[in-house]
Amino acid sequence: MLAVPFRAPAPGAGWHAGLQAHVYVGPALPPALRPYQPGPYTFERFLEDELNGEPRPVPAGRPMQPRAEQRTGAAAIAAAAAAGRRMFLLGDDPGVGKTGTAVLAVQQIATQRAGSARPVRTVLVVADRPAAITVPHWTRSIAAFGGAAAEGQGVRWCVTTWDRLGKVTKLGFDIVIADEAHMVRHTTTQRWKNWKAVSGAGRVKDAPFVLLATATPAHSPLELPYLAPHFAAVHDEPLRSWSDLPGRLAAHGFHVERGRYGWVWTEDADERRADLARLRSWLADTEPAATLHRPAPWGPVSVTGTAVELTPAERGQYEAEWSEFRAEMQLARRKKETARGRAALMRFRQKAGLIRAGATVDWVTAQVEADRQVAVSVEFVETAADPIREALLDGGIAVAGIYGRDRFDVEAERLRFQTGEAPVCVFTVTASISLHAGEQLPGDLAASTTPRVGLFHQPRFSGIAARQVTGRTHRDHQVSPWRIAFAADTVEEQVARVMVERLAVTGSTAGGDTASLQEIAELLDADWLPAASLTGD
Repeated sequence: MLAVPFRAPAPGAGWHAGLQAHVYVGPALPPALRPYQPGPYTFERFLEDELNGEPRPVPAGRPMQPRAEQRTGAAAIAAAAAAGRRMFLLGDDPGVGKTGTAVLAVQQIATQRAGSARPVRTVLVVADRPAAITVPHWTRSIAAFGGAAAEGQGVRWCVTTWDRLGKVTKLGFDIVIADEAHMVRHTTTQRWKNWKAVSGAGRVKDAPFVLLATATPAHSPLELPYLAPHFAAVHDEPLRSWSDLPGRLAAHGFHVERGRYGWVWTEDADERRADLARLRSWLADTEPAATLHRPAPWGPVSVTGTAVELTPAERGQYEAEWSEFRAEMQLARRKKETARGRAALMRFRQKAGLIRAGATVDWVTAQVEADRQVAVSVEFVETAADPIREALLDGGIAVAGIYGRDRFDVEAERLRFQTGEAPVCVFTVTASISLHAGEQLPGDLAASTTPRVGLFHQPRFSGIAARQVTGRTHRDHQVSPWRIAFAADTVEEQVARVMVERLAVTGSTAGGDTASLQEIAELLDADWLPAASLTGD
């Protein structure tokens, strides 16, 4: 099986419609096809081993020593599996080590079931996008935490992404790991249909054990459909009665209501806190528990605002862009042209960020001169990532770039930053990369111990996404403060204020993210647009 990029030449290989992949038949790959050889644990490698019967040997990875939190977490997950639970929700804070915990848990469950009527033979990992980052992250972790040892017991791993989930729906798995489980929250999408197929969410019998990992659960009642099988079992109710999970929560007395774009928690903070506590009890008050959440023992991340004083020329440009945006948004609102409103919002955010790009470059330069490494989170490429990176390079500062489709070798760029070769990293991703000081790296290397600081070039509208971003550097006992840049005395300042206030509660308060999105939408006259217009989801 070959992992051939779109439209790339693959002489000697043929496209197999049934497998939806390129195939080469022979004892060894010819030189022209070797670049397309799939890596360990990838979907193509999994299929290849299935077809050949005898799996290819997996290269040994650099071992990592599990932390205490990962060992205890794995034991809790294995206990739930041994008790016959269908699923487990792992909600540890970013950086605590959910990936390693999951790999260790699989090994323990496989050992428990050895010789049983249903042993663990296959494990599916569904990771967030982009695949160029998330799949290598998981494959390295599987090798580092002893997943290859489980393969010696006959356990085989397949790592894919949510976007490619449809390719594995006809394959059977004994354990399914959903990384960033909040990605499967809309039950009307093809992604949900694929998830039901691989996770057995609609089946009463013969469903795999499902491990759900997310640091940001329960921000909306719409985000929890993957927990429906567990809730049905807790209440001894038919699984089909929980197919409309928000409606079922309402029937159980939860304070949820239909909003403009679906079910939401009510605005009363006391009601939300009570509902969240009750929801957690359905998971935590079983014996053994079906969930686990550990806050980062190194403390919460510090997030503060950084005002940018615009020059008179910049102020004039900003005000002109703001006036143009307001006029366009109001026109789109009157005509109910959603696409037009979304486009206007994106254009304004891009132009506002571009006006401040020079200030971001100056701040980053000062941090580098103060012997710090800087992680710069951006949302747009042409109006943020590119101009910031190019200006820093012109100033003699090396920059690692993790953005744009196929623009960079992601792992090579990450290692440039981690080893200190490039003191700055500009990135758009929100998860599945580690940029923290002191990280163990491949090849007996270690990341530099230079302190990390982070900067949001644009205020993130979603507290969930922001919390994921800060966890790239503030993790594994490494403390890394973050700042949010905004133009002083503008709507950006108001958005940044909401973001700072809400970021502190997004990990623990149901509805924290949806409430902040509503407030930001009102500030931008965009409350008539779907929430996805703000989050980019």
